[in-house]
Amino acid sequence: MNYSNLIAGFAFALTLSSNSAGQSVAPITEALDGIKITLCGTSSPIAAPGRAQACVAVETPQHLYIVDAGSGSAATANLAGLPTEKLRGILLTHFHSDHISDIGDFNLNSWVAGRPAPLQIIGPTGVERVVEGLNIMYELDRGYRVAHHGAELLDPSLGVLEHRIIDEGLIVDVDGLQITAFEVSHPPIEPAFGYRFDFGERSVVISGDSLVTDKIIEISDGADVVLHDAMALQLVERAENISRNSGNDRLAAVLHDIQDYHATTTDLQRLVEEADIGKLALYHLVPAPRNAMALTAFSRDVPEGAIITEDGMVISLPAGSEEIEID
Repeated sequence: MNYSNLIAGFAFALTLSSNSAGQSVAPITEALDGIKITLCGTSSPIAAPGRAQACVAVETPQHLYIVDAGSGSAATANLAGLPTEKLRGILLTHFHSDHISDIGDFNLNSWVAGRPAPLQIIGPTGVERVVEGLNIMYELDRGYRVAHHGAELLDPSLGVLEHRIIDEGLIVDVDGLQITAFEVSHPPIEPAFGYRFDFGERSVVISGDSLVTDKIIEISDGADVVLHDAMALQLVERAENISRNSGNDRLAAVLHDIQDYHATTTDLQRLVEEADIGKLALYHLVPAPRNAMALTAFSRDVPEGAIITEDGMVISLPAGSEEIEID
């Protein structure tokens, strides 16, 4: 069935039933008054235990948007207790598979949770083809579920994805939330986007896959948090050499090719030097650290004060404050 929200609810119900009569139970989530950022996927296509592929959730009291939806990220989102009934859109930075492969699960889970409008998939030109393909691919699935549960519970129209093609600039301005799309450098992909969220005088920038560019520096200036992809070049080069020396020239070629279209941990120093940023947080990690030793190696050239994110990490930006809370 794969209804992750219902499974999470079932688990919570079991927790309630295990409490003795009269015991109080803490609420699932605390009141939200600013921006809450949940890391639902911090890995790249190179698999790492405990890490889904790229996905960041940005929540305010009235809104929930997801930036990218890589493999495994929908399960991480539900295990984190995200209120997917609030989900109104998935913002795509580009169409690499590790950024789109869990769209179907996010659509299903939020539909079951009671999302009151069709889920919008928002991104640059080409998003219409992605959405058309997904709607065709899941057509039989939608029909089976409506036939099983009934249209009163699962309105068939709400299971069909909608697309929205955007250009660079302000793309959302509602109920105090502003989302700005900006072009990033991820050749040969054109255009690829990053996104800036502003709400309650707090702000977060999400780069997607990109080199450090003048535009990212400009749009990151003054932001509370910047989430930027990061590659530990020395580790990728080492893996390339090992692959080549062992005779795996195909893998060596792939590892060589990826070195010129992700920001290296050294390149990110320019970002923190030229932009006034509250906190730099690294995600879409290439390669994502698999253990403490790998984390130490990855961290070697990371700018001072930057954090390397993990799946399930929450960064909170309370309204009317300059605090950055990391859990």
